[in-house]
Amino acid sequence: EPDVTIVSGLKDMVVSEGDDVTFCCQVSHEDARDVEWKLQDVALQNNEMNEISVEKGKIHTLTLRKVTEQDIGTVAFRVGPHTSTA
Repeated sequence: EPDVTIVSGLKDMVVSEGDDVTFCCQVSHEDARDVEWKLQDVALQNNEMNEISVEKGKIHTLTLRKVTEQDIGTVAFRVGPHTSTA
């Protein structure tokens, strides 16, 4: 299986409280398996507040819904040994 790398990393975002914010990360190969999103070192799951999806097989997106001050911090995307943060 080829080593999956990050082609296009996360970008820092500034949003107002109550807004949604979306982070995108593009990887080099489709169907990457060992993928993880974190906010402030806490692993995120797909639920009503966090929408995690993959577009076109390579673009991984995380949408945080109705952010609050508690959501301030570092968002991290990891695929295998490679990490991007914002």
